[in-house]
Amino acid sequence: MIKGKVVGLRALEKEDLPQLKNWRNNPSQRKFFREVNELNDFNQNKWFESICDKNSINKMFAIIKLDTNKIIGVCGLCYIDWVNRSADFSIYIGYEDLYIDEVFAIEAAELMRTYGFEILNLHRLWAEIYSIDEKKKVFFDSLGFKLDGELKETYWFENKWHNSLYYSYLSTFNEK
Repeated sequence: MIKGKVVGLRALEKEDLPQLKNWRNNPSQRKFFREVNELNDFNQNKWFESICDKNSINKMFAIIKLDTNKIIGVCGLCYIDWVNRSADFSIYIGYEDLYIDEVFAIEAAELMRTYGFEILNLHRLWAEIYSIDEKKKVFFDSLGFKLDGELKETYWFENKWHNSLYYSYLSTFNEK
């Protein structure tokens, strides 16, 4: 387990899947995810098997609240490009419908960033969010991610188009 002060990151387990499916199917959070349809057990299990493969290009972790040892969210590095040393940064807190907060999400993101740069030797972490995702805009700004660009009208939600925003954080941002 990778430990911080209030959260830890551990490998996802099959027993976590029902909780993850409930969080991913929560309409208040699902609107920020790429999945349009609700996940079923088959899809959840298929996803889990794909990330457990030792050759997977995805490294996903359960976010654990250290004082209770309970899972409160998920984070990871997806679509890892080993040649160009980059990965898509993914995170959410399902616990108490937080989605993103200033305590658990921030510390988990800092742990994941350290893991990506210091353990995996990545150079660039990036994220795509939708323009309606105000919490993640603030979140990525507070972590020092830079807004790289915007793609127009990529996401249809509530009968209108929304843009995709791309953020990145480079390993060189920490160099002095």
